[in-house]
Amino acid sequence: MQFVATSRNLQGTGASRRLRITGKTPGIVFGAGQDAVKIEIDHNNLFHALKKEAFHTSILDMELDGQAAKVVLRDVQFHPYKPLVLHVDFQRVDENTKVESKVALRFENTEQSPAVVAEEGTVTPLITEVSVLATPAKTPEFIAVDLSKLTSKIIPGLQTVKAPNGVKIIARGSNKNPALIAVKLPEAAVAAPVAAAPTDKKKKK
Repeated sequence: MQFVATSRNLQGTGASRRLRITGKTPGIVFGAGQDAVKIEIDHNNLFHALKKEAFHTSILDMELDGQAAKVVLRDVQFHPYKPLVLHVDFQRVDENTKVESKVALRFENTEQSPAVVAEEGTVTPLITEVSVLATPAKTPEFIAVDLSKLTSKIIPGLQTVKAPNGVKIIARGSNKNPALIAVKLPEAAVAAPVAAAPTDKKKKK
């Protein structure tokens, strides 16, 4: 994804407030051995871009004062209750530097799997994105996960995901192989027969 930014000279809370009034969002870009540069971005364009998953997980093409640069989104500050972006941080990356970023998982062939066809199960993703370490050129937009052999007894974990060459999937936490999906099978529709209540056949005289 591509976006346009402009460098800014004014700093401080007052300057940032005035910038937001004009429909701009203050930010900063840093890294890759260069000095940090304070920037401003059109707020509406940024606000809509932030609604897209790729803007958070992909390496972005930033045009800063007419110069192209590769960056990744590092931090976003939103207003506590207004639909307003207060500040945004980007980190520069070069073609030889491996950068950690988020990549979406794309589950494929789910409807053709035994879990759905034979077992009539409902498949729910538990993990929709993973952290990867790769150079900008190697970082994929998504990683495909084939579920064509999925059954309720064979649930794939994170370690089964095949990353492209040059891409390393990063697993954090105590569980290094969390389940990717869950399969819920239909409940049995057989109801137990209800015993008839005893009747008193004696008649009062």
